[in-house]
Amino acid sequence: MHRIILFVVAITCTYSVQAETWTLPPADIDIFGQVQTATTGRQETLLDVAREYDIGQIEILLANPNVDRWLPEDGAEVILPSRYIIPQAERKGLILNLPEMRLYYFPLPKKGEKPVVITHPVGIGRMDWETPLGVSKIVEKKKNPTWTPPQSIQNARIANGEPPYPDVVPAGPDNPLGQYAMRLSVGKGSYLIHGTIKPFGVGMRVSSGCVRLYPEDIEALFDKVPIGTQVHIVNQPIKLGWLADALFIELHPPLEEDGEKYANYESMVILAINDFFMLESNRDTNAAVEINNKALKLAIEEMSGIPTLISN
Repeated sequence: MHRIILFVVAITCTYSVQAETWTLPPADIDIFGQVQTATTGRQETLLDVAREYDIGQIEILLANPNVDRWLPEDGAEVILPSRYIIPQAERKGLILNLPEMRLYYFPLPKKGEKPVVITHPVGIGRMDWETPLGVSKIVEKKKNPTWTPPQSIQNARIANGEPPYPDVVPAGPDNPLGQYAMRLSVGKGSYLIHGTIKPFGVGMRVSSGCVRLYPEDIEALFDKVPIGTQVHIVNQPIKLGWLADALFIELHPPLEEDGEKYANYESMVILAINDFFMLESNRDTNAAVEINNKALKLAIEEMSGIPTLISN
């Protein structure tokens, strides 16, 4: 009963239309947020709905496989996959889960305030320009940044028959970095978390390794994240977590370069569940959890990115 009461407190959120800020659940609760629904209006695409509710493109497509991306029916019901399992990592600074294409921020609470978690969808590096895994930190922040395109990007544009960028792209409406940029310590400072002038690419693998956010999200995040903030980039297509004594699973397609590793996705899920229980052996959980195999199989088939109950 103690853990259930704590979760009721945890889902009391302070959110805007996008519902991106939530009270952080206690350490023994891994889930926050709430799945909701919306309806499409005339001349509104599924991607318009995604941006309105701070959801990435792939996220909303996985949650709504039967809704046309570009021409949804007027009044079509759209599932908003705005419930999340926190990735298996220290709840500190920024966590970016690449397969999920989502960022989690755990700001230090001010005196008298409850801790919160802030989450936003992101665009990440393409298969040939991967966003690097591991722990780094924010080393620089710039508003209205200029951009010096690396030679690798210039070469790729030339190979595609496109004109190269100028040697330095000035701040302004044509700058691919948008209006805000935060530099990471990894890769000799060549990786950024930044805005974009192509917001429909958020929630997809479209960048040259940097991390893109919706313009409104990077603007909201920019002043909150201090220089020196830890950034932990992980690769977790399979996430598991507790809600009271109930076990949930959240599944995402693996990165393309991991296709061979996840060729038998079901076996990888079973392995992840076994590993999860080994890691959880010291937590105050019910050791006699029984997996609902029917629910687990359905979760694997759907791979919706929405936390699914898999315990009886």
